[in-house]
Formats: sequence, C-alpha cells, structure tokens
Amino acid sequence: MKMGISSDHNGFEFKEGIKEFLDGFEYEVIDYGCHSCDAVDYPDVAFEVSEAISSGELDRGILICGTGIGVAIAANKYPGIRAALCHDVYSAERAQLSNNAQINTM
Repeated sequence: MKMGISSDHNGFEFKEGIKEFLDGFEYEVIDYGCHSCDAVDYPDVAFEVSEAISSGELDRGILICGTGIGVAIAANKYPGIRAALCHDVYSAERAQLSNNAQINTM
C-alpha cells in the first residue's frame, strides 16, 4: 500500500515520528513535506496528498497540522477526497470502514 504523509510546520516533528513508526510495517510511505519547521501554508501540503490520491498515485494519506482541522477542511475541498480528523484507533477505523475516508488527519 502506498501512503502519502504531509504536514505543515506545526506538525513537522510529529510527522517525522509517524514516519519512523510506519517504517516497521509493509507500507511504502512517501513524504510530501514539509521538510523542516519553517512556516508553510497547510492547504498547500493537504492538496498535494489529495491530488496524489485522486490520481491513483497513492492509496491513502495522513495529513498533520496544529489541530488536524485545517488540513481536513482543505483536503475535503479536493474533488472525490474524504478526509477525517482522527484522535484514536477507533475513529480512524470507522472513518475508513464507514465513510471510505482515504485520508486521516491529526
């Protein structure tokens, strides 16, 4: 499974930790940025992963910002994308199983 991951500057360190965690699983993780704590606009990083999912380049995505709300709103503006804010395993599972969400946000 190809999974894209992206964050704004507020989520950079958390994103790096999630990438390390996912390294122990059978996912191909593609990092769409940001690549430092320098300020970036969260809609830009959300749209890159959303576009890659929409085009079939990725199967799933994880988007991270300060609250997870901004990237969820931005991703959901992309045609055909369903992004859900997830705080625990149960909400992440239900987002995918009940709503066919392709993106989890944090």
